[in-house]
Amino acid sequence: MKKIVTILLLFTLSILHSQTKMITPPYLKKGDTIAIVATARKNIDDNLKFATDLLTSWGLNVKIGSTIGLDLDQLAGTDAQRAADFQNQMDNQNIKAIWCVRGGYGTVRMIDLLDFTKFKQNPKWIIGFSDVTVLHNHLNTMGFKSIHGIMPVSSKATEEAKESLRKALFGEKLGYEIDHHYMNKLGKASGELVGGNLSILYSLLGSKSAINCDDKILFMEDLDEYLYHIDRMMINLQRNGCLESIKGIIVGAMTKMKDNDIPWGKDALQIIEDVTKKYNIPIIYNFPAGHIQDNRALIMGNKVSIDVNNECSKVFFE
Repeated sequence: MKKIVTILLLFTLSILHSQTKMITPPYLKKGDTIAIVATARKNIDDNLKFATDLLTSWGLNVKIGSTIGLDLDQLAGTDAQRAADFQNQMDNQNIKAIWCVRGGYGTVRMIDLLDFTKFKQNPKWIIGFSDVTVLHNHLNTMGFKSIHGIMPVSSKATEEAKESLRKALFGEKLGYEIDHHYMNKLGKASGELVGGNLSILYSLLGSKSAINCDDKILFMEDLDEYLYHIDRMMINLQRNGCLESIKGIIVGAMTKMKDNDIPWGKDALQIIEDVTKKYNIPIIYNFPAGHIQDNRALIMGNKVSIDVNNECSKVFFE
């Protein structure tokens, strides 16, 4: 009897989590300030003119965090230094958004050093992609939206990518219509958007930062991975139940994939197709987001509707 009650409780908690109304941080307005910080790889070059010029053109002010310029092997200072800078920007009520300067690796090393108490009282937009997926997923478990998009070092970003970030930050209507891809799986679906970098999603499984995929639209992208790694990560998502109850998948750029001397036999998109073929859900391939210049902004945690047909794929944020 006790075992049955425990199972029912866990099932109820799972349903409640999947139905939690995500909190939208206040949209920006002219005169607001964005902080640029490093949560992972170091940024020691004088390369932020693109970012400061872009934000200034939007009528925003810029604050450069204390981690910009710190140099500790690959990282922007110690875990404690990176966490302290991020904490200061979270706790500072004059900072309305935090823009992570770049990815690499290291955000997961500082995530448990952060105290989100004041953030919950005064939420703000956290922006970035790649390794910043750690923050997107962690915030999602707490019920807050965030923005997957270009970063301050994305100087070669397309105009469309830059404009999509501006729209997301200022609360303007966001939606995309892209060309049909021959591998797409047709259909319509709606649900909360979750996901990010596939390698990071995979690495967070089993931790308190792991996302709940029930009834969600799952986005994934990746860079510089061996093809058999992609297969291993997809199989792990499947075995963890992440693919069993999702409503749809958006596959972004799978960039600079690598293979062994003995080929795996499938490219990255074919691997994803092979693992997901048994699920009756719409799938968009080759969506413009990820490690590419045309990295369109995605509001993680927001309800999204997708329509995959023979002419095009549509993605609209509600």
